[in-house]
Amino acid sequence: MRLIVGLGNPGAQYAGHRHNVGVMAAGFIARRHGFSRPREKFHGLIAEGDLAGDKAIILCPQTYMNDSGRAVQAAVQFYKLDLNDVTVLYDEIDLVFGKVRVKRGGGAGGHNGIRSLDAHVGPDYWRVRIGIGHPGQKELVRHYVLHDFDAEEKPVVETMLNAIADNFALLFEKGDGAFMTKIALVLNPPPPRAPRAAEPES
Repeated sequence: MRLIVGLGNPGAQYAGHRHNVGVMAAGFIARRHGFSRPREKFHGLIAEGDLAGDKAIILCPQTYMNDSGRAVQAAVQFYKLDLNDVTVLYDEIDLVFGKVRVKRGGGAGGHNGIRSLDAHVGPDYWRVRIGIGHPGQKELVRHYVLHDFDAEEKPVVETMLNAIADNFALLFEKGDGAFMTKIALVLNPPPPRAPRAAEPES
């Protein structure tokens, strides 16, 4: 069984914030793959479904971001999961806006949700890092992440989240490299090939 976690803050006032892009991605995946309606469990909202031939649970903690690990720990212990079966989607300010990167393990990089997960379950889960870009100055970070995407960013975000949802099973079927390559091709499609010149008739 797989556990897919979307990180963010609960409540309508936070729904569109850059810091909630992990929850947004989880919602896109749930809708695209026909998961059940969400219900309350593990200090969060869970939806159940199937992905890449396995049963999967999508969990969006309803604690605030800095206590996300409590919800994930409860689910991991209940289902007796190995951390290799846990995939967490979250915003990454140190990644260029519109980029998606996947890795297993690593540091928290100043992300309070990831810091909480590492403290509760350890660091060895899979991380889908969704680039939201950096405001340029450290003192601007809090304001930046706790605000909605700009109008010109929103179409890119929608394209990115659709690409993640459309190809999420690929992450488990063919690995992180294949998944990242597919996302990159969707977000930055190669230019169309020039038509070949017609060969002269003999």
